[in-house]
Amino acid sequence: MKPNVKKMVLIAMMAAVAYLLAFFIRIPVFGFLSLEPKDVILVIGGFLLGPMSAFITSLVVSLVEMVTFSVTGPIGCLMNLISSCSFACTAALIYKKRRNLNGAVIGLLVGSVTVVATMLLWNYLITPLYMTGTTRSDVAAMLVPVFLPFNALKAAFNTALTLLLYKPLVTALRRTGLVERKATPGGKSKIGLYVFAGILLITCILLLLVLQGKI
Repeated sequence: MKPNVKKMVLIAMMAAVAYLLAFFIRIPVFGFLSLEPKDVILVIGGFLLGPMSAFITSLVVSLVEMVTFSVTGPIGCLMNLISSCSFACTAALIYKKRRNLNGAVIGLLVGSVTVVATMLLWNYLITPLYMTGTTRSDVAAMLVPVFLPFNALKAAFNTALTLLLYKPLVTALRRTGLVERKATPGGKSKIGLYVFAGILLITCILLLLVLQGKI
């Protein structure tokens, strides 16, 4: 299979899996805000194919969400795109410059900070446009107690899952011939990284349960 065809197939696969995850797995956190693991697939695709591919995949998924199950229309589509790109494209861009395990970790951490900061601004600007009866002052009062912890939790959740799933997923794709060895991070995986990712994921789950009032 030609490289360009492989790339298009991978982008289509990543977009399909990300959409299915967004459709079937939505964990409520704060009323209208919910977690879904689609960004994990988007950032893994970005690591494999580059930041532009992460953008294309994010755009496709956001558009398909808008015309299928989303109830927020074009504004929700824009917010989904900004959120996914802030995380996935930032992480993929850093990894592109430093293609090793450290680059992937740094990319995920910087992507996490970027999406938290970006969504605070865009929630302040856009949320009043589609939340009926909500003023910008109302949204400003929600930034720290609602939007900040939600986006931080989402970023940490996606980071942990990416660290845990990247190698198994890429290994499976390599066996299909869609991914070459040079497309994967250099260096051996470290058990400490998996321990960190596991602790981070457990912490996110516990925090989610606290926010939902279950513990």
